[in-house]
Amino acid sequence: MSSGLYGALFRHVAVRVPAERTHRIGLRALRAATPVLPRKAADPSLAVSAMGIDFPSPLGVAAGYDKDGEGIRGLARLGFGAVEIGTVTARPQPGNPRPRLFRLPADRALVNRMGFNNAGADAVAARLAALRAGGPLGTVLGVNIGKSKVATGADETLADYRYSARTLGPHADYVVVNVSSPNTPGLRDLQGVDALEPLLAAVREEIGATPLLVKITADLDDDGVDAVADLAADSGLDGIVATNTTIARSGLATPADVVEAAGTGGLSGAPLVEPARAVLARLAARVAGRLCLVSVGGISDAAEARRRLEAGATLVQAYTGFVYGGPAWPARVNAELAAGD
Repeated sequence: MSSGLYGALFRHVAVRVPAERTHRIGLRALRAATPVLPRKAADPSLAVSAMGIDFPSPLGVAAGYDKDGEGIRGLARLGFGAVEIGTVTARPQPGNPRPRLFRLPADRALVNRMGFNNAGADAVAARLAALRAGGPLGTVLGVNIGKSKVATGADETLADYRYSARTLGPHADYVVVNVSSPNTPGLRDLQGVDALEPLLAAVREEIGATPLLVKITADLDDDGVDAVADLAADSGLDGIVATNTTIARSGLATPADVVEAAGTGGLSGAPLVEPARAVLARLAARVAGRLCLVSVGGISDAAEARRRLEAGATLVQAYTGFVYGGPAWPARVNAELAAGD
């Protein structure tokens, strides 16, 4: 589907359907079409070696798009060099009440308060095992894990993450610990070093040599970013994914009443450009060359992807840019990156 046709369908058809329903329809269609989708292989010049893994392209799809690992092969065929599934929790959970996903087209943004809705670690691990048994995926597979909503207290939270890591780690090329979603009560408190250090150590024990990264929010202050960067480097993590969604709502083109109607949750898309750039710059200055930096937040075209790579990112990820850009978007970004456009 051409970008022009997709854009017309998005503006005139998709926006009339609830955002979460459109997403589910799109993911099911991708899964059904996978056997006949032509593979959009990235130019070999885009290949990246990071964390001991060979990525066919630096462009990946961020966690949140494919929560349960249903569309991995299809996303690979569209041209993504990595697919990060999740966030997956130890226990299956329905997430927050609907509606919980909203479009802000004037800002090319989304607001979500999904609440880690997913099938749980056991079901996702079984799916990944079957998928691996079917042959090469054609992409790098990351698994993003988070805290079950019912896990309370430090010991229960550690046990919860341990279970997910132990269950999913054998099927992942890399694992990301998510402590930055605004939609699970108490989760962001885990970004503090005192809570984060034992959590990361516990996950490392479970996954062994599998590369381990932590995902942080755009809402951390400078001292918080520095503290996580130092902890990640000192504790032998392989990288940092920056950034997750923001709870800020400043500077939006969308009318205030529409933003208010969307309610609470994480804001993603174009409004994250400046915050994500700022966090990346701070991380690059502090841990460049020591950690793999994965930049995500507001990447909507090849120019922005290139800017992040030049600013110190090893890899980049997109979710909202892909939603607004359509199925031809990853191949187009890869082609423009390779051409230097």
